[in-house]
Amino acid sequence: MIIIECLVLLHLKHYYLGNMATDKKIPANIDEYIVNFPADIQKIMTELRETIRKAAPEATEKTSWGMPTFYLKGNLIHFAAHKKHIGLYPGAEAIQVFAKDLETYKTSKGAIQFPFDKPLPLKLITNIVKFNIERNLK
Repeated sequence: MIIIECLVLLHLKHYYLGNMATDKKIPANIDEYIVNFPADIQKIMTELRETIRKAAPEATEKTSWGMPTFYLKGNLIHFAAHKKHIGLYPGAEAIQVFAKDLETYKTSKGAIQFPFDKPLPLKLITNIVKFNIERNLK
């Protein structure tokens, strides 16, 4: 999770200090986070949020490190909008387990980049969330 924390802090610095006015508050909830983006990006994030909700109906929504986060006995998954993609942060273990399915996407140890110009792989995201539920419940 340390790598995710570093990625998130970099995201916050870039988003709130680099791209936005410095008086911008870190969002208190996911709705506040999403509304700060253009309508087309809001639509993508809403679709992602709903996909995660359906896969993890018992999870709690919150913001953690300024990003939308789903929590179920620990952080389940985070997401964030960037300039050209949505970042999904399921953790290193999920990236390893789903490596073959993620070959067409840019990944790092704990993050996946879904470009805005391609549809979200909703079934894959659902499978990743369900994997993380099992991980967290162990």
